[in-house]
Amino acid sequence: MLKVDVWSDVACPWCYIGKRRFAEGVRRYREAGGDQDIEVEYHSFELAPDVPEGFDGSVIDYLSKRRGIPVAQVHEMIDRVSELANAEGIDADFHAVHQTRTLKAHELLHLAKERGVQEPMKERLLSAYFVEGRHVGQVDTLADMAVEVGLDRAEVLDALANGTYVADVQADIDQARAYGISGVPFFVIDGRYGISGAQSPDSFAAGLTQAAGDRVAPL
Repeated sequence: MLKVDVWSDVACPWCYIGKRRFAEGVRRYREAGGDQDIEVEYHSFELAPDVPEGFDGSVIDYLSKRRGIPVAQVHEMIDRVSELANAEGIDADFHAVHQTRTLKAHELLHLAKERGVQEPMKERLLSAYFVEGRHVGQVDTLADMAVEVGLDRAEVLDALANGTYVADVQADIDQARAYGISGVPFFVIDGRYGISGAQSPDSFAAGLTQAAGDRVAPL
């Protein structure tokens, strides 16, 4: 089995695009004869921990006023990323995005991992943020989505209220720093091979093939 550790953020369009491209890379790896089971685990990374959960403004406001990017450039960035997202089957609406801190969403993902539903929870959060414009910083909204993937609402509310997984989120971030990861998505295959960014499906397929081949290579 090949373990793939992925550092990513919910409020990261490249992470959503990279998730889709990685899935296609796995398909191509299988199509080419790859037979290793692949286990994916998502790890927390906050791109903008300084954003308040109740940020009042659009993604354009955030990038222009808080990040200092000219408004015209922000629009160009949004148009470009929208086109790339659409090519991966993601009907993103960046003008509806509700900018917020994603700490609580990462805490939820750790609970989902313990309950065996991390992947569908990750997909649900990304879709909620980029496609539906939902507020993924609000505990009640997170609990609603958690129920959709089979989690217990009361358990979710209790975990988020008590910060049960805050230390786990921080441990992921600390590990990212130890690896020298400064941007996401970042994929670590079999604990040995790092792939930075939303690379092409062929790049992911090649990484999986190389990792699998090294495992069976004679000493």
